[in-house]
Amino acid sequence: MRPLQRGAIECINRDPRPLPMFASADNRAGPNPPLSTWAGFSAMCLGMFMAVLDIQVVATSLPIIQAALKMRADQMSWIQTSYLIAEVIAIPLTGLLTRTLTIRWLSVISLAIFTGASIGCAYSQSFATLLAWRAIQGFAGGSLIPQVFAAGFVLFPGPGQALATTIAGVLAVLAPTVGPYVGGWVTETYDWPWLFLINLGPGLVAMSVSAWWLPRQATDLGLLRNLDYAALALMATALMCLEIAIKEAPERGWRSVPVLTLFGACISLGVLFVRQTLRSPHPVVDLRVLQDRRFALGSALSFILGVGLYGAIYLMPVFLAFVRLHDALEIGEIMIVTGAAQLVMAPITVVLEWRVSARVLTSVGFALFAAGLGISAFQTRTTDFEQMVLPQLLRGSAIMLCLLPPIRIALGHLAPEAVAHASGLLNLMRNLGGAIGLALIDTVLYGRGPVIGERLGQSLASGDVEAARIVGLPMEQFLAHTPGTPVPPATLAFVRAAVQRQATVEAVNEAWALLALLTLAGALAVLVLRPTKSDR
Repeated sequence: MRPLQRGAIECINRDPRPLPMFASADNRAGPNPPLSTWAGFSAMCLGMFMAVLDIQVVATSLPIIQAALKMRADQMSWIQTSYLIAEVIAIPLTGLLTRTLTIRWLSVISLAIFTGASIGCAYSQSFATLLAWRAIQGFAGGSLIPQVFAAGFVLFPGPGQALATTIAGVLAVLAPTVGPYVGGWVTETYDWPWLFLINLGPGLVAMSVSAWWLPRQATDLGLLRNLDYAALALMATALMCLEIAIKEAPERGWRSVPVLTLFGACISLGVLFVRQTLRSPHPVVDLRVLQDRRFALGSALSFILGVGLYGAIYLMPVFLAFVRLHDALEIGEIMIVTGAAQLVMAPITVVLEWRVSARVLTSVGFALFAAGLGISAFQTRTTDFEQMVLPQLLRGSAIMLCLLPPIRIALGHLAPEAVAHASGLLNLMRNLGGAIGLALIDTVLYGRGPVIGERLGQSLASGDVEAARIVGLPMEQFLAHTPGTPVPPATLAFVRAAVQRQATVEAVNEAWALLALLTLAGALAVLVLRPTKSDR
């Protein structure tokens, strides 16, 4: 362990400040809020849905945007990376911004910035302009996500809390699932600016309803005067280095000098941020909540869910596009099964949360999710919609159990003033899990794909009949060919395409298996938590 890391951990252990962040179940009980609060909360959920949806919608049309703005191929991924970097910086700041601006005004301001930046993206005429607007959009979108989950606990201390968190959870996981379909439909029907302009109507509605119906509280702008700007700069730079390192690692190699330099900078700056934050009287992020075992477990589960959720959403389009040759709209139609299962499971999850321990629900949810991921690890080159229904149903049904009970484990026992900070950290872990999961998947696809292709090619060259059958070559022509003799160019091109397709299938299957094992670890991790009355 490095000295700086050891010092940071010691600071956590000896921090003399009290922890006014825990509340008993009795203190958290209360009457249901008025319908106006539900209306305001629904508007917040709509804004969060658009922010999460935006990432997947834009991803489906990156080549079209590249051609329209005459961008280089290596610039295309930065349209997404700029959004994600800004988002991951904004998420942990949500607690501070909520205390400064209140839930109502933070929601209104975030929605206004997100909607305005969406218009800026739609009318961008250059790569640099689009990049700038995407960063602004990502920062605003990043604050929309955790504040919704925090509001579900703060605004609804009574029986309505389960319903509020369920609504937020359904929309949070439904958006990336339906994103490919929405993006494909917009691309097929309209031009690329509409990928951003679809945010305009919902954004204005959500902004107006939030301003009118969310509870009114006094702002505390004085908190900004005492803000620890040094810690803020350290945190932002560390997270930026981490995101860029994760993005570059699959292509450059995890042990390449640029990637190791970025990871080293991230760790060093991160340790300095922890030390600075624990010594600050006005911390940017209250890290003391990580001392709580239940919250730490919830954060770990959130990270694992991010790996599995975003990994599955990424792998399905890769397989359907490069193996089955489906277009964006067809891919979206196939993936809608997961979203339908989520919607059906949502009300069931609400009922189960009142009757079954959160530990049991979480363990069952992660086990089911791992099973759905594991079944997908046995795909063949002919796998399509019918074969994908069962694993999608398992994953879609399990997602709500992997999201809502762990949120209750992590946040359900915290006092209202601690929830905003904790919600930001919880959502940050899910986003980092998704980013690292995608990097691991790309590493498998880029690293194992060529190796598998080389192995298949050597087997075919030696006359291996089983390899020819797996790849899908016409058996009569393959058996008629004498190994070592010249192959016509057209036939060679056909064989290379078939080998590449099968190599993609097997590499994707290995990535599915990796996700299944990591998710299964989530089911086992819950067993370390001792059951308590607040699990119900």
